[in-house]
Amino acid sequence: MIGERMKAQRKIKGYSITKLASLTGVSKSYLSYIERGIQQNPSLQILAKIAIRLDTSIDYLLGEEPYSSKKSPFKIDKEWESLLKQAINEGMSKEDFLQVRKYITYKNKKNSQPPNEGE
Repeated sequence: MIGERMKAQRKIKGYSITKLASLTGVSKSYLSYIERGIQQNPSLQILAKIAIRLDTSIDYLLGEEPYSSKKSPFKIDKEWESLLKQAINEGMSKEDFLQVRKYITYKNKKNSQPPNEGE
């Protein structure tokens, strides 16, 4: 359970095991053991490091919460569901979606920065 949820959250965040290891200070092999169910009882300290970097909670990783975000859960309304299905049917991949999301994040950050002097 812990490993499955951890891996799902890691994929949602777009992190490789190497990236998560770097962010948490936990070895790649140990993270891999958790994901594969070899290590089923990681310490609370390790779970806390993982949960923080995956923007979730220890309770979620342990299977105590039905949703993954520390923030309030959300539901996809019918319009969003329809838009997503249409995009998928038109050939949009997860990678395409992530690229669009990265572009929007970049654009929003750029637009929120104060202009440089002399502009």
